[in-house]
Amino acid sequence: MLAWSSFANLVLGETAYLARNLVLTAVLLGAAHRLGLTGEELGLRRARVRRGVMHGVVAMAVVIVVVGSAAALREVIPLAGALLDDDRAELTSAQTAYHVLVRIPLGTAVFEEVAFRGVLLAVLLRRLPPATATVWAAAVFGLWHVAPTIVALRINQVAASTTVGLSAIAGAVLVTAVAGVGFTWLRLRGGHLVAPVLAHWATNGAGLVAAAGTG
Repeated sequence: MLAWSSFANLVLGETAYLARNLVLTAVLLGAAHRLGLTGEELGLRRARVRRGVMHGVVAMAVVIVVVGSAAALREVIPLAGALLDDDRAELTSAQTAYHVLVRIPLGTAVFEEVAFRGVLLAVLLRRLPPATATVWAAAVFGLWHVAPTIVALRINQVAASTTVGLSAIAGAVLVTAVAGVGFTWLRLRGGHLVAPVLAHWATNGAGLVAAAGTG
């Protein structure tokens, strides 16, 4: 998975991003089926959809409030301004809408949640206690973001090998690993993958909208 992250981000870039991730989602689910993983293990049991949606919606609301507050206080809190200062947010209204409504939920949130809180977590839980499995899955999720952070640094004209670049990469790994723990908690608490999918969508989508609105 980490090798794919490097290849996808540093070589393929945006080429067929949505299509390839939807295909990979189907491949992962097919592999999970061949491994004998059940819908319950993958967080895809129909009976738990409603509970998952409820947890996901609450998480979305919390994320939107936090991101909105950061955007409002960006002039007062330098860190908030730095987090929202990203040249990737320089999109037209139509492009922003596409990213928030299509690319992020289907190409990012669904794919990554199936991969990390679905298949990977299910495999780990067969071998490890829940707490240990959560830590391992979160660690891989954090490292998964090394390559996209390097791409973001390039777009913002910052060399990854500089102190600023290395700090950004380390920060991204730490933040996304912590987020991975939170998404895993939502997956287990809500009982369905829809909970972390909604939270993941809100996190990325609200962040993009906030960055575009304050850029």
